[in-house]
Amino acid sequence: MAPAHLNFFTLPVNVLATISLVLSKNDTAQPRFSAILIFGDSLVDTGRFSDGKVISDFLASALGLKETVPAFLDPKLTNEDILTGVCFASAGSGYDDLTNAVYNSIPVLGYDDLTNAVYNSIPVMKQPDILKSYIDKLKSVVGEIKAQEIIGDSMVVVVAGSNDLLINYYGNPSRRNLALYDIGCRSIMVAGFPPLGCGQGQNLIFTTCLDPKNSDSQTYNIKLEELLPEIQAKLPGSKLVYANLFTLFVDMVINPIKYGFLVTTRGCCGTGIFETGPLCSSLTPVCSNPAQYVSWDSIHPTQAAAGYTSQYLQTNALSQF
Repeated sequence: MAPAHLNFFTLPVNVLATISLVLSKNDTAQPRFSAILIFGDSLVDTGRFSDGKVISDFLASALGLKETVPAFLDPKLTNEDILTGVCFASAGSGYDDLTNAVYNSIPVLGYDDLTNAVYNSIPVMKQPDILKSYIDKLKSVVGEIKAQEIIGDSMVVVVAGSNDLLINYYGNPSRRNLALYDIGCRSIMVAGFPPLGCGQGQNLIFTTCLDPKNSDSQTYNIKLEELLPEIQAKLPGSKLVYANLFTLFVDMVINPIKYGFLVTTRGCCGTGIFETGPLCSSLTPVCSNPAQYVSWDSIHPTQAAAGYTSQYLQTNALSQF
């Protein structure tokens, strides 16, 4: 059976992330999503570096699929979980294989070895290799034909890019989107970076946002917006849409009361300056009301911030397809 075409949109979702939201839909006017498949880094992996839900959980809930997205490698995974989608994400992963090597994580898209090398992660482009095992499992539950229908009608979320920035500066959106197109993606929304100089980890010494890093974000965004029409012209049948989240995150910092936030200069966990991921554990003191904080730790957003991000995606991204 020929592979189903997938429709992608790519978005960064916090100070250190790029999110690619992949939408598979029928040829009908109103798309229907049968499952949600998550690829990427610690913003969406099941470690959930947050005080609660992460962005992908909110998206899955909004689609009426499930309240949280379980890990495919979880030995307790049920057939019901299999039917409505799973998470393949690995903390510290990136498009760059070097990033994945550093973090010892699962690569996002098989590119950029440095990011993945640093974190010992699974690169996002290689995470789809695990998808083959998921499809085999899905076939064993519902049969080959139904499994193909579910895969072809799934929303796939890819959250990556922040770790590549930390290790390798900028990624290459051209090859990234070409890779997505080659596997059947046609509708691709690509968002620029948010204000990279405003992350808590950037403020270890400085108490304000770092203008040079924010300037880099804006420069990248301008070039990205100019590049997308060129990429689209080379990809017959594709539609690439630029989405700007820079303003959204600046607004959360400048006008926090509007979102119910009181603290923007540090995270809720520990000192709120350098702790991140596993350093925020049951042994680490946390703030009394995370909902008043934009950041959970020095990198990741709180559940409240993730919820606002999901709302933004639903209103300003999904509505354009």
